[in-house]
Amino acid sequence: MKVIVIVGPTGIGKTRLSIDLAKRYNGEIISGDSMQIYQQMDIGTAKVTIEEMDGVPHHLINVKTPFESYSVSEFQTSVREKMKEITNRGHMPIIVGGTGLYVKAVLYDYVFEEADINHENFNKRYENDTNDELYERLKQVDPKSASILHPNNRRRVLRALEIFESTGQTKSASIDAQQHQMIYDAYIIGLTTARPLLHERINKRVDIMMANGLEDEVKSLIDQGCTSDLQSMKAIGYREWFDYFNDQATKEDVIEKIKVHSRQYAKRQYTWFKNQMDVNWFDVDFEHFEKTEEAVEKEVDKWI
Repeated sequence: MKVIVIVGPTGIGKTRLSIDLAKRYNGEIISGDSMQIYQQMDIGTAKVTIEEMDGVPHHLINVKTPFESYSVSEFQTSVREKMKEITNRGHMPIIVGGTGLYVKAVLYDYVFEEADINHENFNKRYENDTNDELYERLKQVDPKSASILHPNNRRRVLRALEIFESTGQTKSASIDAQQHQMIYDAYIIGLTTARPLLHERINKRVDIMMANGLEDEVKSLIDQGCTSDLQSMKAIGYREWFDYFNDQATKEDVIEKIKVHSRQYAKRQYTWFKNQMDVNWFDVDFEHFEKTEEAVEKEVDKWI
């Protein structure tokens, strides 16, 4: 099964390129972003608009409420089903997004161990443990997983502990035992540009989000009962606002944090994709984006 994949940081032009390729290759687009699955989170996730879609079918956008959780394994299953449906229609599946692990889980032979344990009871057992205490335990039983997880990412730290306690095998050992082989005929396009220009675009994008009503979007979610511990509210552009609404930070502080976190995330994305996947990189010409499109199309034509 053939699939086109477009990766890169926010503000790099993934949406525009994906629409162009979908029209050229009779494609349908699948979101590869772990946060665009959430309803009512449009501005902060830079979600594609109806106008931008320009009639091209899009999938796995707005499929969860902000109160629901979403796992990599669930994403893997959903995307693979969509790819099969799209291919059966005689169309080209195009995955677009920057969440590296999610995209790799779809394309490669990732098998997720389903822990034979009651998740609710497991979480309750550790509910009084601090993030640091949980992280220290993970360092003892699975130092490799601990080395790539942030101590405050409580959900994933708990998940790694859960796998170890229920299977007797560490999460990292389970991943290492897999072949890490691509199971689809995928052409992976990576969009890149000079770091100073990317940082400038990210900063400008955050300013545009503010002008488009990001603060009101987040306030509406909080007013509905969204709390900082929800998976959806861990997203950059949302998590930074809780201190502001609790009178512990200024709006200027929030905006600057969103910009800093977005730039840091872009750097991590590049590092991840360069080390984890076989990406065909293209420098973006923002003033003449059609030149970038032509360069990509030339290579995709060869692959097809």
